[in-house]
Amino acid sequence: MAPLLPSSQPWVEKYRPKKVKDVAHQDEVVRVVTNTLETADLPHLLFYGPPGTGKTTTALAIAHQLFGPELYKSRVLELNASDDRGINVVRTKIKDFAAVAVGSKPHQGGYPCPPYKIIILDEADSMTEDAQNALRRTMETYSKVTRFFFICNYISRIIEPLASRCAKFRFKPLSEEVMSGRILHICNEEGLNLDSEALSTLGSISQGDLRRAITYLQSAARLFGSSISSNDLISVSGVIPQDVVESLFTACKSGDFDVANKEVTRIIAEGYPVSQLICQLLEVIVNAEDIQDEQKARICKKLGEADKCLVDGADEYLQLMDVASHTMRALCNMQQELCFS
Repeated sequence: MAPLLPSSQPWVEKYRPKKVKDVAHQDEVVRVVTNTLETADLPHLLFYGPPGTGKTTTALAIAHQLFGPELYKSRVLELNASDDRGINVVRTKIKDFAAVAVGSKPHQGGYPCPPYKIIILDEADSMTEDAQNALRRTMETYSKVTRFFFICNYISRIIEPLASRCAKFRFKPLSEEVMSGRILHICNEEGLNLDSEALSTLGSISQGDLRRAITYLQSAARLFGSSISSNDLISVSGVIPQDVVESLFTACKSGDFDVANKEVTRIIAEGYPVSQLICQLLEVIVNAEDIQDEQKARICKKLGEADKCLVDGADEYLQLMDVASHTMRALCNMQQELCFS
């Protein structure tokens, strides 16, 4: 059995940067925010970008650097997707907190402590449109005593009147090099042995999401001990083994419906998530050199349609068979394609 590691807090929290300057890879955001922190006069902020790139970390670091541990609880209100943030919460909890004026306590405990409070709305793109509309008046009325930090993945889901009131910052996906440096630092701190292949695998399955990479690393460490291999990381990540994806693609290329149906049935029986399989199959299709652009376009269109159907609750077997059938059709020569038509 793998050696038991001592229980501790999640590594995502343990190694979360405490200062804005320590946030990885977001150089432009860090530079502008650091300069703004020197005056302690912040505008409303909107952070947007992929998950795990440092948006929430940056917002929390700003609040901690402004108020310190003593005033943080009384000056900062955090609301995330797990909280009810409908129109009633905006009209009561948020409005009541925003309306209270605070005194200026300059440089208390070595912190700037400006005369305003901060409301951090994490996952703001999941707020209803009515709730966002209700925020507009609150932001204008109490702008002297309250600053709003909006954090979201999709800026298109934030209504324009709110977005226009904020200074917007885009967070980029983290490069594999940046992620590797951070992961190796955590490995050194935790006494883990991670070879170059495992490090590369962790970077590819995390897709620029450092939070996801750290979570996978901790899960693998708990299950397999201090020496972690590439296969260990794949097993805890839920990523489908590449040979399974390749087998399905090969079955589709064979042009034999029975072969493709047998492969699809096997995949469903193994319990692999079809939505994840579609994402990995997309990668294989796009990178394949022996497929024409028109064929790739047809297959990718069907993959997108199937993914939407799965989100809406469609049957996994039927959707995967639909994908396999259309892939076979796209890969057939002109003669076979006419027969299908």
